Amino acid sequence: MPGQRRRRRRRSLEHQRGASADELGPGRWTVVYETTDGAQWRTRARRLIAEHEVRDPSMFRLDQLCGRTVLPTTYRLSVFVPDAPGR
Repeated sequence: MPGQRRRRRRRSLEHQRGASADELGPGRWTVVYETTDGAQWRTRARRLIAEHEVRDPSMFRLDQLCGRTVLPTTYRLSVFVPDAPGR
């Protein structure tokens, strides 16, 4: 399939760039936005980045939860919230 190698390489680079929970330290992922419309999901993600609400891209996560016949595909936008010092 044309372009498949390029897509696969881009996905692996994005995966490598993303920080793991161990690298981020103690904290939790908080869901900011969840929808079944992929276009709204991408628009909301671009807006958060453009407005600098999320300054560090490694603290930003986009998830696509695959749907089945009964359930639609769900798109989720999460932000990493570090624990407060002294906890």
